[in-house]
Amino acid sequence: IIRVNEDNFGNHEAGIPKVFMWEADMNKKKLAILGNGHLAGIIVDAYINGLLPEYELTGVMGRTEEKTEALAEKGGCRACRTIEELLEAKPDYVAEAASVKAVKDHALTILSSGVSMIVLSIGAFADEEFYKAVGECAAAHGTRVHIASGAVGGFDVLRTVSLMGEAKVKFRTKKGPKSLTGTPVFKEHLLTDEKESRVFSGTAKGAIALLPTKVNVAVAASLATVGPDKTKMRIISVPEMTGDDHKITAKIDGVKAVIDIYSGTSDIAGWSIVAVLKNLVSPIVF
Repeated sequence: IIRVNEDNFGNHEAGIPKVFMWEADMNKKKLAILGNGHLAGIIVDAYINGLLPEYELTGVMGRTEEKTEALAEKGGCRACRTIEELLEAKPDYVAEAASVKAVKDHALTILSSGVSMIVLSIGAFADEEFYKAVGECAAAHGTRVHIASGAVGGFDVLRTVSLMGEAKVKFRTKKGPKSLTGTPVFKEHLLTDEKESRVFSGTAKGAIALLPTKVNVAVAASLATVGPDKTKMRIISVPEMTGDDHKITAKIDGVKAVIDIYSGTSDIAGWSIVAVLKNLVSPIVF
């Protein structure tokens, strides 16, 4: 039930509202978290700071027992060692802030248990067979997978442009050379270069194959538009750069959408999960 609090009307006789106060009679949704790191901590902090009043935090599950127990204690919920323990409280949603491996290991179990997911490690869906299996599993059990925007956004306008016609989609990401260390595209000279260097040019699918843990954002953007095979991808190493700068362009005749987001830390990814959770229970959805 959603109603306007009449005490906040600026002019009662004229019926002109000054402030709308939404009051919703609802039971709290149960929320569990898969992950115990920095991003999972952002969700817990948002919860204990009152930003998710419509939820009850039921459990946290992570790889490290000590970190899981500390985060669970902070959130006032259960520290879980297995996915079965996490699901015992019958949460409405499991928010994943762990890893691609965690998604691939547990998504089907979660969804088949009648629990929906918010997924941050979207790179898991670069595996086309797994992506299809997740969709089929969710459909069969009446559950849903909500994609968190992570360090990018604008999926609504990107999808809209792609629906209007045969879009051309380009994705450009800039990273500091240190963040590319240990990947197939890294070269020692990148650490001492004084100019930008293009380290990858191809499709999002090709980038995902080379850098499965580094291009979650490319997976998200390509799935929201024309697919990994058709999304053009460039990765550029920028000397001494901290953070990431992602630019997505979707274009058809007469319409061009450009999303350009820089983030100096990964915090925006954790907050994107909080945004999804708030939208799921909001009477007005953005």
